[in-house]
Amino acid sequence: MTPAHGLTPAETLTLTRRVTLMSVATAAVLVAIKLAAWLASGSTALLASLADSGLDLIASLVTFGAVRYAAAPPDAEHRFGHGKAEAFASLVQAGLVFASAALIAREAVGDFLTPHPLRREGWAIAVMAVSTVLTVLLITAQTRVLKQTSSVAVSGDRAHYASDLASNVIALAGIAASAWLGVNGFDAAAAVAVAALLLWGAVGVFREASSQLMDHELPDEDRARIVRLATADGRLANVHQLRTRASGPYVHMQMHVDLDPEVTLETAHEAIVAAEKRILEAFPSADIIIHADPRGRAEPHGGAFAEAGAKA
Repeated sequence: MTPAHGLTPAETLTLTRRVTLMSVATAAVLVAIKLAAWLASGSTALLASLADSGLDLIASLVTFGAVRYAAAPPDAEHRFGHGKAEAFASLVQAGLVFASAALIAREAVGDFLTPHPLRREGWAIAVMAVSTVLTVLLITAQTRVLKQTSSVAVSGDRAHYASDLASNVIALAGIAASAWLGVNGFDAAAAVAVAALLLWGAVGVFREASSQLMDHELPDEDRARIVRLATADGRLANVHQLRTRASGPYVHMQMHVDLDPEVTLETAHEAIVAAEKRILEAFPSADIIIHADPRGRAEPHGGAFAEAGAKA
């Protein structure tokens, strides 16, 4: 996932701050009501959902801090900014989800081996219904923010709550089936299904965070747009050695372009600054470096990665 291209880092921070605060508040409420319902009912499926929400609360707190740190401007020790804090936060989230899945699976297996009847099923069902509604509202808000910001940390947080939503529905079904049919195995089976969903979600979060940490290139359509914007002025041509990467709310790009070798340094500078401004209109959070080559007279140069894996 790439950063938002139509927002400044400050605008992105405002949106992500708001939705992550909402995430923390929602997780705290879910943990409180699920804990009370689990103590009353003894449901393994509800315990699974409680464990999921508990780790969601920790992950939301991590995300809450990460999006703020990621938006901090560059400093003397971090000249490329702090954007990768979001990806690190997502890795933490993935690890927590894996841990949650293991805990839930362990409890479910134990419940299969030594089943026990549920207590106060009505309270458990009501709590899971309320939890489902709150989770839907949060995911809706997160989805709206992601369409504007593409924050990898918020994306990881939403993946948690998407799994939480599925676990709420499954737990609700398992508790209801056990209560109404008198078969305790449905409760444990629901817990196993929740664990499987959590593992699937954790893999997706891990892959997305790893992509950003490994400096994966922006999508081809974004790269093509950068080339079009850079060469909109006829004085610049043949964009090559284009490199791009996402880092939290920022996107870094550097490229070489050909100019007429007879133009003055001042004219070349003017053309490059104009190209940077065009690109910044489309990518307000971009950090841009453009190197000018004299057309037809530039010997191979650029360092260790000059031509390696170049797409343009």
